[in-house]
Amino acid sequence: MNANNYVVGVDFGTLSGRAVVVRVSDGAELGSAVHEYTHRVIEQTLPDSGVKLGPDWALQSPQDWIDVLKIAVPAAIAAAGVEPEQVIGIGTDFTACTVLPTTAEGTPLCFETPELPHAWPKLWKHHAAQPHADRINELAARRGESWLPRYGGKISSEWEFAKGLQLLEEAPDVYARAERWIEAADWIIWQLTGVESRNICTVGYKGVFQDGSYPSEDFLAELNPGFAGFVGKLATGRVGEDVNGVTVAPLGGLAGRLTAQAAAWTGLPEGVSVAVGNVDAHVTNAAADAVRPGQMVAIMGTSTCHVMPSDQLAEVPGMCGVVKDGIVPGLWGYEAGQSAVGDIFAWYVDNFGTEGHDHLTALAEKQAVGQHGLVALDWFGGNRSVLVDHNLSGVIVGQTLATKPEDVYRALIESTAYGARMIVETFEKSGVPVEEFVVAGGLLKNPFLMQIYADVLRRPLSVIGSDQGPALGSAIHAAVAAGAYPGIEAAAAAMGKRTEAAYVPDEARADAYDRLYAEYRRLHEFFGDGRMLHTLRAIRNEAQA
Repeated sequence: MNANNYVVGVDFGTLSGRAVVVRVSDGAELGSAVHEYTHRVIEQTLPDSGVKLGPDWALQSPQDWIDVLKIAVPAAIAAAGVEPEQVIGIGTDFTACTVLPTTAEGTPLCFETPELPHAWPKLWKHHAAQPHADRINELAARRGESWLPRYGGKISSEWEFAKGLQLLEEAPDVYARAERWIEAADWIIWQLTGVESRNICTVGYKGVFQDGSYPSEDFLAELNPGFAGFVGKLATGRVGEDVNGVTVAPLGGLAGRLTAQAAAWTGLPEGVSVAVGNVDAHVTNAAADAVRPGQMVAIMGTSTCHVMPSDQLAEVPGMCGVVKDGIVPGLWGYEAGQSAVGDIFAWYVDNFGTEGHDHLTALAEKQAVGQHGLVALDWFGGNRSVLVDHNLSGVIVGQTLATKPEDVYRALIESTAYGARMIVETFEKSGVPVEEFVVAGGLLKNPFLMQIYADVLRRPLSVIGSDQGPALGSAIHAAVAAGAYPGIEAAAAAMGKRTEAAYVPDEARADAYDRLYAEYRRLHEFFGDGRMLHTLRAIRNEAQA
């Protein structure tokens, strides 16, 4: 292997895109750059036109993604001090399900009709399709659809079909113009290579693609006759099979090569290998060298995604999905998640904690476990796992006139740890063992939070050895696509990094948290049916209309 070969990983996040230049031989990260999205998350009104959006909408601009290629990639190469000709591959990852309608040539419809909300990409945390997801789930359960257990018994409002049904029923003209309904993870690869493809990760987890097929036309027609042909806007066929020029592509595969236009954007040579697209969470397993059965990686940032390879297939209630080859070829890949984690802490500080995160953390870590007398439900962004209901909302119990800001802040941190424990326990009760819990993401920077997780989970936490796991993971996949390694496992072993048992539980604190976790479970059961929380949300939406 040439020690002077490099790859580029590009991570398209919620608020920004990051590029990192990585040495192929050992995974050393030599240079990086970040581009903050101009439009960030579009939640209130559309850019320029000022058209108002409804509750629970979240959109993005494709131009922001292109600008990452134009700005962050050249800047990262310059920061690394390498010559563009030394770069042999580029890999990318995206938030998901972030999905957009385009023409058959890949032009986003929002470029043509920017005044129409449904013409824009719907970000992963767009939850306005919850009623449509509810209908899909009810019909699938009633018909006994074989794919439903692969998603824990419910698909999410975040996924492709729920958002697609919302598009059809709320903007039929835009739906008719949408010749493609495509994940941003695949759209950006299309822009880089000029070749349309669909990666097995997003197709499986977000597109309800199981055992070589999507939900049947008959099922879709029963939802809405106009929805019968929806699959025609997606890729069809089995992995590696070319159907109408579109391939469902394996992870680590070669999607194509850099076009002249993309080369001009990035400053890389035309013809450089481009890896098959991937999801930010799933690609992080490679960055942490956690590609073996039972290694659960929790990517903790604005939300948390839990992803784990396994050699076993099981039905896990409330999981986001289990997909063959979905993380590593040859293994089943499981996904679960929490819709809001870092977002909860940011919400609290932005609205009630004027002292800021560091000050609140310093005060909270002085407390004994349970000293604040609070327990909270971590549903401020809804519940992804294990209830799969984005119309649920947060709950804080036990406040008195003596409650202080640091009390609530600590209770919110603890609530997210309880939610993670609920997910781990649900997997293990379903016969899917979690052998190692590995943490990645921005929240790693808070040791107090990490120790709470170790105590609540009653297990050691391993931590990734990189501050930019998704970008490093994408770079590792790029190395595989370029032929530098025979597969993801070999590349991850050479280029990935993690520290085992970086945090270990304290027995006394863990015992104290067991009592609080029992109360969390009681609240979880009481409010989980949604009767009260759904009613409150409906009242709110009516008042905002």
